[in-house]
Amino acid sequence: MNPRERVLAALNHRQPDRVPVDFGGHRSSGIAAIAYRKLRQALGLPERPIRVYDPVQQLAIIDEDVLERFQVDTIEMGRGFALDDKDWADWTLPDGSPCQMPVWALPERQPGQWAIRSESGRILAKMPDGALYFEQCYWPFLEEDDLDKLPEALAENMWCAVASPPGPLAAGPDGPRRLTEGARRLRQRTDRAIIGLFGGNLLEIGQFLYRIDNFLMLLAGDPRRAHEFLDRLVEIHLANLERFLGAVGPYIDVILFGDDLGMQNGPQMSRAMYNEFFKPRHGRLWRRAKELANVKVMLHCCGGIRPLLPDLIEAGLDATNPVQISCAGMDPRELKAEFGDKLTLWGGGCDTRFILPQATPDEIRRHVREQLQILGPGGGFVFQQVHNILANVRPENVIAMFDAVREFGGGR
Repeated sequence: MNPRERVLAALNHRQPDRVPVDFGGHRSSGIAAIAYRKLRQALGLPERPIRVYDPVQQLAIIDEDVLERFQVDTIEMGRGFALDDKDWADWTLPDGSPCQMPVWALPERQPGQWAIRSESGRILAKMPDGALYFEQCYWPFLEEDDLDKLPEALAENMWCAVASPPGPLAAGPDGPRRLTEGARRLRQRTDRAIIGLFGGNLLEIGQFLYRIDNFLMLLAGDPRRAHEFLDRLVEIHLANLERFLGAVGPYIDVILFGDDLGMQNGPQMSRAMYNEFFKPRHGRLWRRAKELANVKVMLHCCGGIRPLLPDLIEAGLDATNPVQISCAGMDPRELKAEFGDKLTLWGGGCDTRFILPQATPDEIRRHVREQLQILGPGGGFVFQQVHNILANVRPENVIAMFDAVREFGGGR
């Protein structure tokens, strides 16, 4: 099997020739730029500019030599864009090492901190000296919501406004053509499964605009207003979905939606509240995606979401990541037994809360082998560590993790 065939076999619940591997195929399976620089050095690879494609989380673009070294089967569609040096500007990571940022998202230096502004000039995010990531600092609907201005509000929050590639390179009237060309070029030069990042967040957009406490109170205290907000948001998402898949649908294999529905100890809401506010709207978006293109639908959804999985599957979900196995209800054996024939578990391959940052390489290898033995049989599993590899993770631990996968399942 080639990498794309391997991933598609897993998504179709067929046993692939080996466990497929995702590393950097989306913004929750990657690696912090600080850790990536050290990883390249530990692997003895040539020094090259570290490019930070996600400024908020400061995630690095994973170069082809690393993808080959770890036998990675996926690639994010954004790797077909921002290929010219002019798309990047020099910056400095919090540990003092050099990197490059997209020119359209270059942070601004202020006394004691870095800041990111919207196009209107408003400061949306800050990173104080000593911190490693940007934090949202402005919520457009915090004081008062105006649903007639929802499109403008989306452009005034950190998570929507700070775009990774293609970003503004695919904006404007000519944007769909440029999207198509970039996705087509990527398809022509790779046999990896291509993941197209769409978003389509519902709960999280409410939290990004109102702030999490206010939006949860809106759901509970003013359901009429919450439904009106979500209906308008879905119409915006559907229009964007038509544009996105109209341009790249023939060239991607997976479309990634996002909504962190879980917490460490379970879902953020009851199953009844999910079914009232979100399940019908998720279903509408996911059905339309499959009507527009031959794609599998994946949801990035952190936390303890097991009680919601039956409803997510009924709504049309094919795969979920990052499978946060340290959360309540997320025991991998139970998840595999209950949902493994209906849902691809894209993640859960190595715990990143305790094991990856704190264990020894030998302990990591044992942990990964156990996860593979549980989750790998029968397909329905793509290896990914639980969310991104953070800046403090030692390179020898990262190497041990991926080498354990290679040793377990053979390789190409």
